[in-house]
Amino acid sequence: MRAGRIFLLAFILSATANRASAGEADPCTLPNGLNAKIAAVHPTAHVVHVTDLSEDNRNLYTKDHGASCPGLVEIDFYEDGSPTWALALVSGADPRQLKSRLVVARRQESSWDIRTLATAIGIPVVWKEPGGDYKDMYGRKTIRSIRPVLVLCYYSSSTTIYAWNGKKVEEVWLQD
Repeated sequence: MRAGRIFLLAFILSATANRASAGEADPCTLPNGLNAKIAAVHPTAHVVHVTDLSEDNRNLYTKDHGASCPGLVEIDFYEDGSPTWALALVSGADPRQLKSRLVVARRQESSWDIRTLATAIGIPVVWKEPGGDYKDMYGRKTIRSIRPVLVLCYYSSSTTIYAWNGKKVEEVWLQD
């Protein structure tokens, strides 16, 4: 009888724990319709997850950004109120030669406008920062943005700022 109660209690606790972990939302889940559009345009790519990062880079990212997705950020990039997301995508079989892309996806009526801003080799992370003055690493170029900006960072390598100036996307390298 006592063994039966212990088994029942263990079963209930296990079921509750499984339900709780299943209910946790994946911070890298794309908005409705965007996953299919990205798959059509970049069929072999996926959004960078924290598990894609090396242990050191994972620690750096989570220290500054918590449990958010390193490959997905919602941003009012064009400052027009349209739902807009920046995605860091990676694809390839060789972990040392993964192709990466920074993509901006803006919801327009019933479809998504997809724009690739950058491509490189490596595993980047992306986040947003408020508008402001951003000088390049050589001090030759400054972006003055009143809108939020995108930060594309390859830890221990390069960091680039992307900003919409009302007509086009501007970029500056903050570090190399």
